[in-house]
Amino acid sequence: MNSENFLLSEKIVSPSYVRQGSQARRGHEQLIRQLLEQGKCPEEGWSESTVELFLNELAVMDSNNFLGNCGVGEREGRVASGLVARRHYRLIHGIGRSGDIAAIQPKAAGSSLLNKLTNSVVLDILKLSGVRSVASCFVVPMATGMSLALCFLTLRHRRPKARYIIWPRIDQKSCFKSMITAGFEPVVVENVLDGDELRTDLEAVERKVEELGAENILCVHSTTSCFAPRVPDSLEELAAMCAKHNIPHVVNNAYGVQSSKCMHLIQQGARVGRIDAFVQSLDKNFMVPVGGAIIAGFDAAFIEEISKMYPGGWALLQCCLVASTSVFVFSHERLHDLQEIYSILAEELKRLASAHGERLLHTPHNPISLAMSLDGLQATSDKAVTQLGSMLFTRQVSGARVIPLGKEQIINGYTFRGFMSHSESYPCPYLNAASAIGITREDVALCIKRLDKSLKALKKEGKAARSPSPLASQNL
Repeated sequence: MNSENFLLSEKIVSPSYVRQGSQARRGHEQLIRQLLEQGKCPEEGWSESTVELFLNELAVMDSNNFLGNCGVGEREGRVASGLVARRHYRLIHGIGRSGDIAAIQPKAAGSSLLNKLTNSVVLDILKLSGVRSVASCFVVPMATGMSLALCFLTLRHRRPKARYIIWPRIDQKSCFKSMITAGFEPVVVENVLDGDELRTDLEAVERKVEELGAENILCVHSTTSCFAPRVPDSLEELAAMCAKHNIPHVVNNAYGVQSSKCMHLIQQGARVGRIDAFVQSLDKNFMVPVGGAIIAGFDAAFIEEISKMYPGGWALLQCCLVASTSVFVFSHERLHDLQEIYSILAEELKRLASAHGERLLHTPHNPISLAMSLDGLQATSDKAVTQLGSMLFTRQVSGARVIPLGKEQIINGYTFRGFMSHSESYPCPYLNAASAIGITREDVALCIKRLDKSLKALKKEGKAARSPSPLASQNL
């Protein structure tokens, strides 16, 4: 409805009512105008009606929604199912052109505009979250692992002789496979135990650089967000080392955007040394379905180079999702609540651990994940630790990770001893829980209650197994 149509409406309905509706419409339009002018995350979240109005306005700018459009090409935004069309807000053409994901699609002005705005809003969020000097970013329709692989493939053109990627160990398959998929040889650097924490072995990284030769190393592949007792890598020291040896540095920041600590580490690393790109997941940070990531960096030309390496275009659903939810996720109130819930979870796990003869591992440098020892449980039965994981899952406690001792895993021909513990010989089995974005106080309370019941049940089973039956006593 434009001003002319509102005037015509006054001939049909009372002018005062129409003017009231027109004013309400202008309220939505003012929010949209601010987004177009500033390209930043709004201070206050939009209502769903504003988001839907904006997406529908963008959709009518795409050629597949033109009235009377006649398409005779192979890519004309045709969708057989109305359900699928509505799910994508009829933004069917996607973005990208002739193999360039960043190119404007002439048939899809609305989709192209949404993509540019999404990248702009996400860049603003990265700055607000702590990486204030980030220069550029873009959203990709791939999860973190494949996005990391895209970064490595781009670096290959800059360092064609390089074969190796130095990787401080973190037991997560996707980031390891990203190096294999890109055609490089991972050089795994074991972590060092410092108290309960597993930290970056900087001396070992330096030795590997000298042993392999800087010119043969594609990059250092470091990590911020991770499961305790591993803590974020020493990014400042690694960044300084990379700058010293002129080696690129790619950071896996999978779910680190929600953590001011992780983002501060990236900012400081870029300030004192070298960080070429950092990659973060959409689903873990923006609470949208799995299938997207953000590639960001401090050199806009290099980030553009990565975007041009992506072959083809992609559907715009991830942009719709991110644009629709980012204003709700990254409010100061929500991040403050997350820090409070982390403290509550830590306190409750500490209390529960003490009640069961265990302890909360001391991992102050991990801002998201916590770990509770399971030494006492391990003593009751060899299978008790893995049984706990099964019991929690059947009791609908998702996300808790139970880590037994001595597990071995082979990934693409590489053997990891002590897999899932980030170490070949961590001193004790343990349980992980995380205070990640979206968690509620009710989630914490239910988890603690069900964990308590599961531990009691397992200990009861263990005592029963060790105690001789009455019949066996009579036979003796």
